[in-house]
Amino acid sequence: MYALGLALLVSVYGGSYVSANEQVDELTDLANSKDARYWQALGIMTQGSLCAVTGKSSKAMQMLTSGIATHRSTGSTLWLPSHLSHLARAHAALDQFDDARRCIDEAMTAAKITKERWCEADTQQTAGDIELMAPQPDAAKAEDHFERALAIARTQQARSWELRAARSRLWRDQGRPQQAHDLLAPIYTWFTEGLDTLDLKEARALLNALR
Repeated sequence: MYALGLALLVSVYGGSYVSANEQVDELTDLANSKDARYWQALGIMTQGSLCAVTGKSSKAMQMLTSGIATHRSTGSTLWLPSHLSHLARAHAALDQFDDARRCIDEAMTAAKITKERWCEADTQQTAGDIELMAPQPDAAKAEDHFERALAIARTQQARSWELRAARSRLWRDQGRPQQAHDLLAPIYTWFTEGLDTLDLKEARALLNALR
C-alpha cells in the first residue's frame, strides 16, 4: 500500500487529478478490506486534499479535519505537513484566515520536527497565497514566502515546486510583468514532458498573459 500511497501523492501534486481519484479509490478499498486504520486515514486526507485543489473547500475542510484526527490517533506524523497545508488553503478559500494561518504554521512546525521537508517549498507557497487572499493582503509578507519557496525548491532541485513558486501572480499584479516573465520562462522551458498537466498549463497561460 505504501507504493500506491506514494504514487497517489505524486498524482495530486502533479495535477493529475483523474489518476489521483482512481488511485485514492483503490487505496481506500484496499485499506477498508484490511481494516488498516493508518491507510484509511491517508485515503480520507488525500480525498480532502483533492477537494482542496479542485475548489470543493467545504468538503475538503471536513474530510481533512476528520482524516488528520484519525491519522494522529495512529501515532503517525508522516504526510501531515502536506495535508495541513491543503487544510490551510481550504480554510482560506472559505475566508477563515485565522484557521488558515494556524494550519500553515502547524504544517511548518511539523516539517521541522519530523524533518519531512519534501513539501516545504509548497508550504511556503501556500502561505504566500493565503496572505494575498486575505481581506487586507500583505504583499511584502507574501513575497517573502514566495522567495523562501523559490530558495528551498532550488536547493532541493525540485523543479515542480520552483515552477509553482515562480508562477505566483504577485509580481505581475505589482506592475512588474517583465520580471515575472523572466523568472518563470526558463523554469517552464526546462520541462519536456507532462505539458498537459495542470501546473504546466497554468504556467503557459501566465506566460502568454505576461507577453
